[in-house]
Amino acid sequence: MISNETLTLTVENQQEQFERLPELVRRELLSEIPLSVSHAIIISGIRRCGKSTLLQQFSKKIKKFHYFNFEDSRIIGFEVSDFNKLDKIFSARDSEIDYYFFDEIQNIDKWEIYIRSLLDRQKKVYITGSFASLLSRELGTKLTGRNLRYELYPFSFAEFLSFKQIRADLSAFEQYFNLGGIPEFLVFPEIKVLQGLVNDILFRDIIVRHQIRNYEGLQTLTNYLLSNIGKEFSYTKLKSTFGISSVSTIISFIAYLEDCYLLFTVSKFDYSLKKQAVNPKKVYAIDSGLIKANTLSFADDLGRILENIVFVHLKRSNYKVYYFKMTKECDFVVADRDKIITAIQVCYHLDEENLQRELDGLKEAMIFFNLQNGTILTYNNKDEFVVENKRILVKPVWEWLLGKSTE
Repeated sequence: MISNETLTLTVENQQEQFERLPELVRRELLSEIPLSVSHAIIISGIRRCGKSTLLQQFSKKIKKFHYFNFEDSRIIGFEVSDFNKLDKIFSARDSEIDYYFFDEIQNIDKWEIYIRSLLDRQKKVYITGSFASLLSRELGTKLTGRNLRYELYPFSFAEFLSFKQIRADLSAFEQYFNLGGIPEFLVFPEIKVLQGLVNDILFRDIIVRHQIRNYEGLQTLTNYLLSNIGKEFSYTKLKSTFGISSVSTIISFIAYLEDCYLLFTVSKFDYSLKKQAVNPKKVYAIDSGLIKANTLSFADDLGRILENIVFVHLKRSNYKVYYFKMTKECDFVVADRDKIITAIQVCYHLDEENLQRELDGLKEAMIFFNLQNGTILTYNNKDEFVVENKRILVKPVWEWLLGKSTE
């Protein structure tokens, strides 16, 4: 329970700090968020990817709003009953305001009850949170059908260019390749920023939230997965490798890491959902800079970093992504509305030694899905091939990132 005095002072201080947040760069997602809608708008994404800044940028479209951040240490002990106090404080400040912005509200039990009451009063509610499950498990029945979800990722290459105020070329992409797109790290380029981010996620968002005792097992598993992006894994083999008690524990740990947007798993394509579930999966991470800061060097396999950048961009573009494997392998087949629309192979450098392998893997996927066009993405190769009347375009990832993701 929080006193009225503490809550009032916190509201005033937070509002002032929120309005003074540095903009850094206008986020691409800003144009997609509706200004007036009867649903709660939920913006989720990994910690420190700029969700509060996005809200602040959005706030400039309207004249007045209420704001509150539930991760403030001054409100430790905030209970569901304190929402009534908070609501009265908001009303006392200005009862005519229709817009409400909340950061990390999922920290408070039964928060959705208060949000539903605001919607019932025709208020406009915008919420940020660091968990993908904000739109499923935690909303329960109170906000079913009353919410719209948007996911914010670290800076895209285009946003990175805007932040750095540099033009698009290979040199700029080299910076993006090495630094990634976590805004805080780009402002304060100390490796401890990215190491601290992973530690915060593991401890605050997983260990404490899910009451996990085996911190060492979770940390070791996380480090292993970050070091093996783009590689296949199975839950059973991970259980044996790390001596964790059960496969269900491994599945839960990885689900928690995905829920926090730290890692993503990719299924092998199969028309059978049952086979998709049991086939080996691949793993990717949210950001290339974060990978490098928390693992051993990828100097001998830069292609996997490049592959990770491609994957994250496809996710940011709201596509469903699989890997494809029969006699050969294709890195990504991309679905839009349950239909495979393109196949993509990623290769750091295309040369005489690997050209046929890359073409064969891509061609097999193109034939299987009856695709006429496919793409090989590289660090800086450009070319074009016609194989069995199918067009294969070779282009640098940095050019592809600035165009349409399926071209």
